[in-house]
Amino acid sequence: MTKKIILKISGMHCVSCAMNIDGELEDTEGVKKSVTNYAREQTEVEFDVDTTTPERLKNIIKKVGYSASIIQ
Repeated sequence: MTKKIILKISGMHCVSCAMNIDGELEDTEGVKKSVTNYAREQTEVEFDVDTTTPERLKNIIKKVGYSASIIQ
């Protein structure tokens, strides 16, 4: 089953930061799509709930140097 969540991202400095987040998330097993908006400081992630979890997605974002919290 596919789920979509929105994460609030802290620590981005430029559009390249958003691209880095999308690249890391889209390389994660179970992630179908990641769209990060630098100006809104948000990431919308579509993922397979049988393969990954929101907590894992937050940890991946943390690993690349940003913090994330679930908005919805």
